[in-house]
Amino acid sequence: MATVSCFWFEHYRQPSVIGIQESKPRLSWQIENAPPGYTQCAYEVELTEEGPGLPPQAKVVTYSSSSSRLVPWPFDEPLLSRQRVAARLRVFGPEEDPGPWSEPVHIEVGLLQREDWQCNRIAAAWRQDETRPGPEHLFRKTFHATEPVQHARLYITAQGVYEAEINGSRIGDHFMAPGWTTYDNRLQYQTYDITEFVRGGANCLGARVAEGWFSGRLGFDGGKRNIWGSQVSLLAQLEIFHPSGRVTTVVSDGSWSAKKGPIQLAEIYDGEKYDATLKDPRWSHPVDQVMVDNSAPPDEWSPVSALGPLPTTVDLVTGFSEPVRRIETIKPIENLVGYVRLLNIKGPRGHKIILSHAEVLEQGELGTRPLRVCKARDEYLEGWTVNLDNIEAVVCHTDMASTGSFACSDSLLNKLYKNICWGMRGNFLSVPTDCPQRDERLGWSGDLSIFAPTAMLLYDCFGFLKNWLVDARYDQKVLGGVPSMVTPNSMISDPKWLRRVPCAIWHDVVVLVPWALYEETGDPQILAESFDSMVTWLDSVPRPKSGLTHLWDPAVYQLGDWLDPAAPPDKPWKSVTDSKMVASMFLIRSLGIMVSVSSILKRTDEQARFQTEYDLARADFQQEYVAPGGRVIYDTQTAYALAICFDLLDDKQMSRAGERLSELVRKNQFKIATGFAGTPFVCEALARTGHHEVAYAMLLCRECPSWLYPVTMGATTVWERWDSMLPDGTINPGEMTSFNHYAFGSIAKFMYERVAGLKRVNAGWKTILVAPLISDAFSHASAQHNTPQGMASCSWETTRGVDEQSFISIKVTIPYGSNAEVVFPEDSGERRETFGPGTWFFRSNFQRSKAWPVSPLKEKS
Repeated sequence: MATVSCFWFEHYRQPSVIGIQESKPRLSWQIENAPPGYTQCAYEVELTEEGPGLPPQAKVVTYSSSSSRLVPWPFDEPLLSRQRVAARLRVFGPEEDPGPWSEPVHIEVGLLQREDWQCNRIAAAWRQDETRPGPEHLFRKTFHATEPVQHARLYITAQGVYEAEINGSRIGDHFMAPGWTTYDNRLQYQTYDITEFVRGGANCLGARVAEGWFSGRLGFDGGKRNIWGSQVSLLAQLEIFHPSGRVTTVVSDGSWSAKKGPIQLAEIYDGEKYDATLKDPRWSHPVDQVMVDNSAPPDEWSPVSALGPLPTTVDLVTGFSEPVRRIETIKPIENLVGYVRLLNIKGPRGHKIILSHAEVLEQGELGTRPLRVCKARDEYLEGWTVNLDNIEAVVCHTDMASTGSFACSDSLLNKLYKNICWGMRGNFLSVPTDCPQRDERLGWSGDLSIFAPTAMLLYDCFGFLKNWLVDARYDQKVLGGVPSMVTPNSMISDPKWLRRVPCAIWHDVVVLVPWALYEETGDPQILAESFDSMVTWLDSVPRPKSGLTHLWDPAVYQLGDWLDPAAPPDKPWKSVTDSKMVASMFLIRSLGIMVSVSSILKRTDEQARFQTEYDLARADFQQEYVAPGGRVIYDTQTAYALAICFDLLDDKQMSRAGERLSELVRKNQFKIATGFAGTPFVCEALARTGHHEVAYAMLLCRECPSWLYPVTMGATTVWERWDSMLPDGTINPGEMTSFNHYAFGSIAKFMYERVAGLKRVNAGWKTILVAPLISDAFSHASAQHNTPQGMASCSWETTRGVDEQSFISIKVTIPYGSNAEVVFPEDSGERRETFGPGTWFFRSNFQRSKAWPVSPLKEKS
């Protein structure tokens, strides 16, 4: 009997979510144990409100529908602030009896209206030197619970980063909350269930607040401080619900007290300085010894300053992303993103431990030069006795669920895949950063434009990227229609680095990322939310006043194929591929996406407009850059890779372009000659034009520059430069030399789709293609991916028989709600099978001397 195996609201991770922003969340579910030929004919939802003094009362609605993905809120009444409900669902097949009820999913709404907030911002009363980093601020408030507690909620945020405590116990597991947003546009708050922490009688609510991204130093050349404000503040609202129906509310106001804490420095770039001699272990306990003195120095408790409510120009929201968490703790290891935790430190009072951080060792010493003006140093003032038994590393990043895996017969490629995942984890911390170590760690748009399709294969980062796009659209509005190079735009106050000039690839992010999210999930809402931003950006692209008026204006400076390995170390924009041509190629790509987006959203006028613009721009490109036979005027790997994958050539030209790309790769001894723009597409372009053996030789090359060269050098993440470390063990002399950038890790998508053979055909994985490109380079490969319908997987293995005869065995699992086609070699050339949900096995024999595939798969970008 078909059962509902997974049931969730919107894109939140089930089984329960507290503090959501939506009042009419959409529903999705997955089905398993469906018999062959099963079709969902209807579904039934039961909703039960939960709360103090409420008798169980369920609402049940039934809909005749085969939909199971992002179906509209099925009830007439929207959810209200603070409302808690439990929902469960069952489905009906062709037979009359329904399947069993799913496990209930619990959701709770946050504070939807500004009127729901009664608290004020509070700050320390002492004067802060705005030119220097300051210590953490401790805030506390004692209150009494005079009645039994039914349940209690804490709604809290800060302008800065905070951790909250009650009665000496840490609240929640968020790290660096409330996260980094465009603080002048929106501030995220968190909702915590603190029922178990509130006790009868005296209680104490405390919060420690540091500068974080809000007022700490950010940016190049020493950076800027106080970009969004110079004074950290706290907003907190504690609501205690009693069985009698009465509600006790504790809010941040002038009755709180504050003092400086033991963390004397808490800098994003420079590290933490902790003075254990100032530690007060009872600071968040309701103890009588805490005395508040109006004239006390900052090291003693004193009344706070009440700053009033948050300005109404700043939205107070929950956001859509999972929080940053301390994901795992491990013993000392080279190269991870997180922090070092010292355990059981002993020594004379007043002594100091200094921990210096870098990504790599250079000639046996810490390679700190790539950090630039980032100190990356922690100081612990008290003791000094330390060894490896006293150290552990805490890995921190946004808490994303892994959605897939890849493995093959080549161990170095498997290590590359792990490095790509590890690098993504280290850089997806509240926002998608470019690197996690030097004086940047900014949300660079170009890196994400390139990597987003791969990111969605590796981890469930839909909510994370949707959240970032909200800020990207705001920054775009501030700049008059041109997206920001980084979001949140920490460069807004720095004229030297603030760029208002349109830039291809980087600013195409407002088109490319929403499209990647849609392709993975099939959710048109992300396109609707981004549509105006997309149109505004494309309307901002400068066109020449004469000549080929549908391409980029060649007078505009472009970053182009950034970090081409042939570019000088100090001039990463000096690609051998013309940057103006690359810009126009991405423009045509974005215009083509907008044709599809407009069609999906039924925007017929815009669809016609973008179709015309696309056709004209593609014709102009052909005239300007392509010879009739298919040669591209700039004879480079990137030029051909983009022309092929962006469908800028006709069939005859495509074939010749593939041949020329293959020639160029062979001539370069299978080494990489692409930067940001070309790298995600070069192997795919070879595969599309029938040169997958060349693509595999390129993928498995170990010479510098290549994907596997860093692996042979001991890399644990993907590097910013192909040669961030030179073969002699010295660090690349370029100023921009990071050992943890995710952009070049976009090759993982090719590994999934071509080596393992698991590929999404249409949005949301409704149709799946299993078509591994078989080669002597691999004897087996496998991949799995948790699609919106459920887990899809494939694995294959080849064995040799006598002479040229070989055998291939394939196993494929397809979830209910999807169908698939499998393509694999056999003696007659190729075999194609179509099938539905279930686990399927295929086996055939083929001769390796015959070309495979017989003809390139007909695929469009």
